[in-house]
Amino acid sequence: MPDLSGPCPEVARRLLGCQIVSLVGGRRVSGLVVETEAYPGPHDPASHAAERIGRTRRNASMFGPPGMAYVYFTYGMHWCLNVVTGPKGHPAAVLVRALDPLEGREVMKERRGGRKELTSGPARLCQALGVTGELDGRPLDRAPLWLEPRFEVGDPQVGISERIGIRRAEDWPLRYYIRGHEAVARPRD
Repeated sequence: MPDLSGPCPEVARRLLGCQIVSLVGGRRVSGLVVETEAYPGPHDPASHAAERIGRTRRNASMFGPPGMAYVYFTYGMHWCLNVVTGPKGHPAAVLVRALDPLEGREVMKERRGGRKELTSGPARLCQALGVTGELDGRPLDRAPLWLEPRFEVGDPQVGISERIGIRRAEDWPLRYYIRGHEAVARPRD
């Protein structure tokens, strides 16, 4: 598993170039992380565990320990995958926003209903990987869903921008992505 210690924004940056492998339903698919967003804790008004919200049944897995999946349902139809960065008791997580498909493209395509875009966007990548709420709170170091370090993305290749699709603290520069990658939503360079 990649190093998930340290401040949440640093982990969000380090997750770029890591591989997510899924054996959900006994079918192996994987992809490289090419876009993330950091939600560093209760001081972040956009966090699901912001001070005004606190700990709830929905966000309980955000409270650690690091290396757990925080999977939530949004807009009444989509699952989103986050990597909890801890430390235990401190609700910080990184939203995985986009992947570069590596293995199982046909399975991903089937799960996505034949659509062309497989893993561009947090809901699409969850659908392609078979991620649902059943994986919430599970460790990301073993099947059916796990992280593997693949390669380090050099600073010149990393773009940083404001977060996408939120109403609070949208302008915080906590979105990290591989510049020029086709799966990245709204690239800024």
